[in-house]
Amino acid sequence: MPKQRITKEMVVNTAFEIARNSGMEQVMVKNIAEKIGCSVQPIYSYCKNMDGLRQDVVEQVNHFIQEYVVAHINKDDLFRSTGKSYIQLAQEEPHLFRIFILHQREGISSLNDLYQSEANPQTAEFIANELHISVAQARQLHLNMLIYTIGIGTIFSVTTPGISTDEIYTQQEVAYEAFLKQALGYEE
Repeated sequence: MPKQRITKEMVVNTAFEIARNSGMEQVMVKNIAEKIGCSVQPIYSYCKNMDGLRQDVVEQVNHFIQEYVVAHINKDDLFRSTGKSYIQLAQEEPHLFRIFILHQREGISSLNDLYQSEANPQTAEFIANELHISVAQARQLHLNMLIYTIGIGTIFSVTTPGISTDEIYTQQEVAYEAFLKQALGYEE
């Protein structure tokens, strides 16, 4: 039987699957080698340090989440359905959700920095047009909903046997209404 050629792509994809099924803390050379069916030597040849491999996994997680959200949003209610899609992701892919939320973000020293790095720049304009509010009001609403959704999604992803999605969606809607009311009074 010919020897299998181990590629960096195989190593990263295997590490992603381990992270997806068991969490990033299980992304270890011995686990990757076992899953691929090889010795640890080929794994070490691609990952001189685990931080680089974990960063590759985070990039793959981010790509997965972007595709997931796009596939699960309602085009007729983009803003609300985007928040709901993150909650659905937290339920269906709790390990990936935690990796996405908990990965280190460099250069962030304010919530505005976080918003600028994480949000699509056109989102506030879209929300402003949809809700007939100013861009500043839309940005504040969006920031509040991002913070809230990250928080409640994190709670959702770490509870067992789990809070019902109906309860989470209801709470998310209550938060949306409260934040919208607050944003309507917000002026920059």
